[in-house]
Amino acid sequence: MADVARREAPLCSEQFGSGTARGCRAAADGTLQWEAWGKRWWGFSGAFTAKPGERDGDGGVAPGTASPPLSRLLAVFLPQGFPDSVSPDYLPYQLWDSVQAFASSLSGSLATHAVLLGIGVGNAKASVSAATATWLVKDSTGMLGRIVFAWWMGSKMDCNAKQWRLFADILNDVAMFLEIVAPIFPLCFTVTVCISNLAKCIVGVAGGATRAALTMHQARRNNMADVSAKDGSQETLVGLAGLLVSLLMLPLVSDRPSLSLCCFFFLTALHIYANYRAVRALVIETLNEGRLWLVLKHFLQTQEVLGPTAANRMEPLWTGFWPSLFLSLGAPLHRLTSSVLELQQLVEGHREPYLLRWDQPRNQVQVVLSPMAGPETILRAATHGLLLGALRGDGPLPEELDKLRNRVRAGPEKESWVIVRDMHHVLDKLFPKFLKGLQDAGWRTEKHQLEVDEWRATWLPCPEKKVL
Repeated sequence: MADVARREAPLCSEQFGSGTARGCRAAADGTLQWEAWGKRWWGFSGAFTAKPGERDGDGGVAPGTASPPLSRLLAVFLPQGFPDSVSPDYLPYQLWDSVQAFASSLSGSLATHAVLLGIGVGNAKASVSAATATWLVKDSTGMLGRIVFAWWMGSKMDCNAKQWRLFADILNDVAMFLEIVAPIFPLCFTVTVCISNLAKCIVGVAGGATRAALTMHQARRNNMADVSAKDGSQETLVGLAGLLVSLLMLPLVSDRPSLSLCCFFFLTALHIYANYRAVRALVIETLNEGRLWLVLKHFLQTQEVLGPTAANRMEPLWTGFWPSLFLSLGAPLHRLTSSVLELQQLVEGHREPYLLRWDQPRNQVQVVLSPMAGPETILRAATHGLLLGALRGDGPLPEELDKLRNRVRAGPEKESWVIVRDMHHVLDKLFPKFLKGLQDAGWRTEKHQLEVDEWRATWLPCPEKKVL
């Protein structure tokens, strides 16, 4: 019996990507006989010998030079190794992203038709020089806007990629609406299309930057280039479909402004809804300030850590466009102190490689980071600041924090540095448990998406009293 089992047991097995594995055994003539694709070896009596691309005993095809048409088609538009090579949220995001791209393509055709009409295409009285000047002014305005916006907000879009992605697509709809109504007001046509193109250039910067951030999130096998390339192929296919539909749609609505507007508003509603569903489908496992606050608040109330799926579902998508006015990480030291006494108060009790100042009246926290501060230190500093902000609220808190909140309400605001110092002792017990809970829940704590400025500082231990 042992010899029979040994003969029937597969000598080896293989599988393609995440597909079903198949085994093989030794034939009497010494060749390898492979089982059929998609069937287990046990109980299968139709073993066959097949080379890649040859047909098996059931009419199937072995992976290799030939594959089913559907597999070939999917390989053109999906990253190699899908679905294991990408994040679990890849497919729902891409499906909704394709819907919004299709709607945007149709809306863009209507907008382009309106702009061409406004600059005089089809009008014998229109001046070529005037049309060229309008086009040049429009393009130059957009180029300047692109440079300024990239300088102003470029470093902040990594922190709130989902919010900026949604913002960019809504702004794109506003830009196309301006292009559609521009011919109605010929005296303001040039100004209107310049504003529209400025908005579209901002959309290009925000959309490209957030697409790069999301690609980094979705690529799980160091395959960012492949994921990005296949995303481009998907957008090209959707754009081609949009162009074909536009060829049928434009003759029907070109002479009917009211019907054109109705189509535009319907497509815009579909575009916004699909974008919302796309970004809501994303489950990002790194913490930004919004997700950190949601997880921390839930932890303070229940002593349990929310997982990435639950926290991403609760994360607001209509905020996060502007820098936080509450928490400032990587602040310059000269903004926090102007005297030896203030420096002494800052350093006292700070054993971690960061200094923190809490402005109670404004409820603002500024954090000075040491060059030695790594991702976990920055995460602790952000948690420190968010806990101080929680002392100003009314929600339930653990006993140690509730005592600090009572002291804040009873004590003078000028003693904020004492509360900051005592919060360190609370964090020494609280943060290790919180950090372990984050890691167990599936959060990636070796990196973060907190907004951190580039200032770093060094300082000596608490200055001696004789220096004062």
